[in-house]
Amino acid sequence: MFEFHTDKKRYFEIQLENAEEYVIPFIEKKVELKQGNRVLEIGCGEGGVLAAFIKRGCIGVGVELHESRLQLAHELLKNEIEEKKIRFIAKDIYKVTEQESGGRFDLIIMKDVIEHIHDQKKLLQRLHDLLLPQGAIFFGFPPWQMPFGGHQQMCKSKLLSKFPYYHLLPKKLYKWVLMKFNEPAEDLLEIKDTGISIERFEKIVKQTNYRVINKTHYLINPIYKYKFGWKARKQLPILKSIPYIRDYFTTCVYYLITQKNNQQ
Repeated sequence: MFEFHTDKKRYFEIQLENAEEYVIPFIEKKVELKQGNRVLEIGCGEGGVLAAFIKRGCIGVGVELHESRLQLAHELLKNEIEEKKIRFIAKDIYKVTEQESGGRFDLIIMKDVIEHIHDQKKLLQRLHDLLLPQGAIFFGFPPWQMPFGGHQQMCKSKLLSKFPYYHLLPKKLYKWVLMKFNEPAEDLLEIKDTGISIERFEKIVKQTNYRVINKTHYLINPIYKYKFGWKARKQLPILKSIPYIRDYFTTCVYYLITQKNNQQ
């Protein structure tokens, strides 16, 4: 397990810096961030990603299922909350009403979240109700088949946390390995059930009446700067062009999508 997984303040700072350096520039290649834009982050955790958008003059709403994670968000963003630049809702996104959210949004952020969702198609359908007609949605996630797509870096065992691809073992064998090392098998097995591939994501986007307006596939995930000291690198064009095979060697993907009737 990496140090910043337990040091939540440091994790906040990393998410803020990563959003400023990579997420926002990626979005702005297609969508201009304007003063007062309403930004929703689903699965906002401690609020580090959303904080980067507040610094750009946006108005933020963070939705987080686990209320305990919002305690630090309220501490670190106390001034912004008091100035009504940002607020947080501890609730399931399906149960958030329009009155609670304050209306629809110019931008919705889902970073390292969709791979934890069971019914991903249902989620994208729900997002239509939250998005303004000219709005966009950002997704960042690790393809399931990539070396650490099982989130095994969360393991306490140094061996398991740095050992690639074993999450692709048959479920029973994978569970046996996790239990042998006294790891949280239930949490990691859930990710095995919900993990998403590049192909599945793009298929769901089409099925739910969206279109992709920008995408970037990374050979080396930008967040690996903090985990391993490695510089971010985009995927090699030849690997990026090969469906299914690319999932095994692409550690992170960024997507920006809009509703099909959006002519942006």
